[in-house]
Amino acid sequence: MLNSNEAKHEKTVNVSEMIAQNKKKKSISNITEKLIPTILFLLASITILTTLGILFTLLSEAIEFFKRVPIWEFFTGTVLKPLSQTPEFGILPLITGTLFSTVIAMLVAGPIGLMSAIYLSEYASDSVRKVLKPLLEILAGIPTIVYGFFAFTFVTPLIRSIWPEVGATNILSPGLVMGVMIIPMIASLSEDAMNSVPNAMREGSLAMGATKLETTFKVVIPAAFSGIIASFVLGISRAIGETMIVTIASGSSKNFTFDITQSMQTMTAYIVEVSGGEAPAGSTIYYSLYAVALTLFVFTLIMNLLARYISRKFREEY
Repeated sequence: MLNSNEAKHEKTVNVSEMIAQNKKKKSISNITEKLIPTILFLLASITILTTLGILFTLLSEAIEFFKRVPIWEFFTGTVLKPLSQTPEFGILPLITGTLFSTVIAMLVAGPIGLMSAIYLSEYASDSVRKVLKPLLEILAGIPTIVYGFFAFTFVTPLIRSIWPEVGATNILSPGLVMGVMIIPMIASLSEDAMNSVPNAMREGSLAMGATKLETTFKVVIPAAFSGIIASFVLGISRAIGETMIVTIASGSSKNFTFDITQSMQTMTAYIVEVSGGEAPAGSTIYYSLYAVALTLFVFTLIMNLLARYISRKFREEY
């Protein structure tokens, strides 16, 4: 049996140990709290440093190209013959190929993606949504090289059976398939934007006598317009940067034409062609790779900045 003095001493020791343990835990917690922001800052800085590194590489190599080829000639030239004995480096054939493929893709993905989002958000039941949305998103998980061979071996022969004037390689077929690939992006982001609209707005519209369709197009879509526009702009950026589909199905003809039935080359396809061993290091065609890549970088940067601006502008209005 412990006497009262010994019991008091043991309690004092236990309390002292508890205080010491709490101080130790607080000390460790304080150190962790100080380290976490630093670690997160370093991780966030990786993306910034990577972007700056890419930009520095593109600029330094593109400047070397523009020392050999005038910048005005590059951006206004309609002839691209990098491997000719008298090479010409006009980027307009690549820009028209990129723009045509993007426009065709968005003409497919825009309406279908938006209508799919409207159905999933406003009309589909929970059980139907749980089935359809994963099926729709499967399209986003298919490798782009599979889409490319699908466009070349199935879509192009199908189009030629209906429209014989279409070439064996053309910009129409990859544009259509790119549109199918982009549908899940537009549908998913647009649906999320529409789901974020408060139900009170829908109920108020219905209570005023509006139909379901009127409520969707006059209340829900205007309220979610910033998110919908952002999804479209991101879809355009995705189409501009697509590589494998256009490389396989659109051919490598550097034609400056407005005929979508003919073979055209996009900026990404040209980068693949040049980086595949066609150009010796240090040659003009080698440096043209970086000039085209820099132009593509500027295109995608403008589209992303535009998406942010539009999203912020319409969010403030609504």
